[in-house]
Amino acid sequence: MNDSGAVTAGDGAAREIKPQELDAAQSQINKITGNIGKAIFGKRDVIELVLVGLLADGHVLLEDVPGVGKTMLARALAKSVSADFHRIQFTPDLLPADVTGSTTFNQQTQEFSFRRGPIFANIILADEINRTSPRTQSALLEGMEERQVTVDGKTYELPDLFFVIATQNPIEHQGTYDLPEAQLDRFMLRVEIGYPDIEFETAILEAQREAHPLKEIEPVCAPEDIVTIKRLARRINVKESLRRYVAELSAASREHTDVQVGVSVRGSQRLMYAAQAYALLQHRDYVVPDDIQALALPCLAHRLVLRPEARLAGIEPQAVLQSLIGSVPVPVQ
Repeated sequence: MNDSGAVTAGDGAAREIKPQELDAAQSQINKITGNIGKAIFGKRDVIELVLVGLLADGHVLLEDVPGVGKTMLARALAKSVSADFHRIQFTPDLLPADVTGSTTFNQQTQEFSFRRGPIFANIILADEINRTSPRTQSALLEGMEERQVTVDGKTYELPDLFFVIATQNPIEHQGTYDLPEAQLDRFMLRVEIGYPDIEFETAILEAQREAHPLKEIEPVCAPEDIVTIKRLARRINVKESLRRYVAELSAASREHTDVQVGVSVRGSQRLMYAAQAYALLQHRDYVVPDDIQALALPCLAHRLVLRPEARLAGIEPQAVLQSLIGSVPVPVQ
């Protein structure tokens, strides 16, 4: 890579990214960000994290208290892309077939046919995912990782654009089920929205005084545009030293005294992919250490399982990761 950051041969680059490709992607990203910003005020950092998940071919878990805009954020993104959108309200009586679909017998034709479930869409809102049983939660696992669904021994492909946004309330535990580690590991990012500042909350009240802002949102791109940007993101250059930095962060988490289960190899991969998408959002064709550090907490914290004594002592995974970021040497560019 040269001093300007352009990809050059011999540095692990597949193909040089042209400036016009970056400009076109940035234009689309700005349109989507601005569109979502009509409904979600003062949370550009959160919007960017959700877009990182979308463009890095991952999935996002929005975890926060009720009423801060988790569902609205998902709907605003879905409305910004002229794509198929399905909302699945997870409840205790929801069955796996209610998610994936089922095979039914047609008495008129005397044949079995597959009725597709709501998982067959481009953008899925898995609302309050922790309110259904682990058996039903697991119906999403194959689709989130392999982009396919298997029902009655037959496999069905999911669309090229397939993005799951799940929400859950971390405060209320009555009638909820903890997400299994395998399910958590499928989410590239876990994001907290947080309360808005007073100025932005005042603006929200004014914006919703007469009509809901979601009604003003129109599609600004097609699924094919998102797929194109996703492919461009994978071409963002990641130097060997930065790939090693990601691996060292993950390895250090496995050796930490407070950690029972550290970051998986999948977690390392997701952090690298997320850093590529984040660099693209910053209009760069290369990753820098700051990209990795900015995404380490939302990308890795939910993958850590702390030892019981650490949990009893009130230690949080975020604190462990912060210490790792401070202790693992940063590559010199």
